[in-house]
Amino acid sequence: MAYRYGNRYQFGLFPQSIEDYVAPSDPVRAYDAFVEALDFNTLGIEIDPNQVGNSEYDPKAMLKLYVYGYSYGIKTSRKLERETHHNLSFIWLMGGLKPDHKTIAEFRRKNKGALKKVLRQCARMCLKLDLIAGNVLFRDGAKIRANASRAQTHDQAYYEQNLSEIDCRIEELVEECEKIDETEEGQKSWIEMEHELTQKQQLRERVQEALKTMKETGRD
Repeated sequence: MAYRYGNRYQFGLFPQSIEDYVAPSDPVRAYDAFVEALDFNTLGIEIDPNQVGNSEYDPKAMLKLYVYGYSYGIKTSRKLERETHHNLSFIWLMGGLKPDHKTIAEFRRKNKGALKKVLRQCARMCLKLDLIAGNVLFRDGAKIRANASRAQTHDQAYYEQNLSEIDCRIEELVEECEKIDETEEGQKSWIEMEHELTQKQQLRERVQEALKTMKETGRD
């Protein structure tokens, strides 16, 4: 059977409009609509379309990034930054905005209380719309790892009865993400290589050199 080969240089791979990057049935659209429906004044997050001075990222877009990312286990600011460059659902959600990891982390620090509240509301929205599958807000990672051989999927009624436990999990999630960001402080961005590696020939030579070294040292 013949192989199928991809072609990076083909034209017309993506639609011209970001709106067409995700299907109408993609769950990311529910998270987008959810954040758009929130009362930001009640949350204590200021939205001023007429503000002057240095431009900032749209607070709605930043909150969407966190809510959608956290719901699917994208925990750290560097990982969220990477998703805005490489993941189509995130690119669609952000409308092409690509905040760096420092900006992302600062938004969480400034709005941690509001973020926890919105995540709790999001969990309830997901129950109503049956968006539980794959959503880490409804999974206790520690228990799943400890009982991997007999992990079970619960139904909506189970989660509705255990919303207080889910709320506690959300509190722990936000705190965990903040601690991870602190440990990664000072690390380089995850979306760029060293400048010399951006040249194809140099990248190929460095990779071949690394493979040769691994083979010689018996670490291949």
